[in-house]
Amino acid sequence: MKRLIPYLFLPVLGLILLQACTTDGKTIKTEIPQGQIPVKVWSIVASESLLDIQGTGQFTTDDETLLSFKTGGIISQVLVTEGDYIRKGQLLATLDLTEINTSVAQAQLGYEKALRDYERVQRLLQDSVATVEQSENTKTALDIAEQGLQAAKFNKDYSQIKAVQDGYVLKKFVNPGQQIASGSPVFQTNGTGKGTWKLKVALSDRDWAMIKESDKAEITTPVDPSKAYAATVKRKAQVADPMTGTYMVELEFEGNKPDHLASGMFGTATIHARQSKTSWYIPYEAILDANGGKGLVFVSNDGELAQKVEVTLGRIYPEKVQVLNGLEGFKHLIVSGSAYLSDQSPISIQN
Repeated sequence: MKRLIPYLFLPVLGLILLQACTTDGKTIKTEIPQGQIPVKVWSIVASESLLDIQGTGQFTTDDETLLSFKTGGIISQVLVTEGDYIRKGQLLATLDLTEINTSVAQAQLGYEKALRDYERVQRLLQDSVATVEQSENTKTALDIAEQGLQAAKFNKDYSQIKAVQDGYVLKKFVNPGQQIASGSPVFQTNGTGKGTWKLKVALSDRDWAMIKESDKAEITTPVDPSKAYAATVKRKAQVADPMTGTYMVELEFEGNKPDHLASGMFGTATIHARQSKTSWYIPYEAILDANGGKGLVFVSNDGELAQKVEVTLGRIYPEKVQVLNGLEGFKHLIVSGSAYLSDQSPISIQN
């Protein structure tokens, strides 16, 4: 019996609490006209036609250079390694010049022979022994031999690699004794602060098509993820990456940029793509049903009747949904109480 006594006071306690919830002895009531369904609404206002597209990519500079040999051969020397500081004109690597020197010597001998033949024919021409045609033929042979000698010397000059600017060696691809083909990369280098840092972001074909050059963006880095840097879309690739099937978009910083960046470091970008059509961003809970890019919402113009309309959905975010069309001409979007509504239901808007 004693255990039941506390429970006997619960109704009394409830009456006391109800008495406390009054003002001037009168209970506060919300007057809702009979038959109307209470709802909460959101004002329908067209947003700036921007679509946020996110992507990740790697940082690089606009003066990165892949250095290679003009001719193929056996690598004799590699004089620098990754991370080394280099100065313009500094010798970085050389090929074994045995075969190349032989080619230069042969071209030199051919040129000397062509020069002797030309000079001899010129003397004979003065004595009326040689013809003008023979003189012209030896002159042509001399010119060909001279061009061949220049080409051989040019190949010899580019059988060694020299730095094209002050900077750093980002990557070394070869080692001494390795055979390499003409044009194969030997070093990747960049400049010392002269180049502009940019972020190359890989995007799908759909996202790539929505972005325009000069669109604004924000970039974050793993060094300081909490800080965003203003950027601009500089250019869009016009061909897909054959390995991934994605399209590259290059972003450049506007003004301030991170203090610590390295080529190949990853970054994240949010690109604000300008859209040609007006769109709306509405609360997620206002969507009743969504299927195949379409959704249903309740709207109202007069605040008295609810109307069910179909809308076309765009991007879906954690707390909002982009609507591409379907809300034109309406004032209020019902965001609470929709579960009890049907088309043309009477409503009462609550604060």
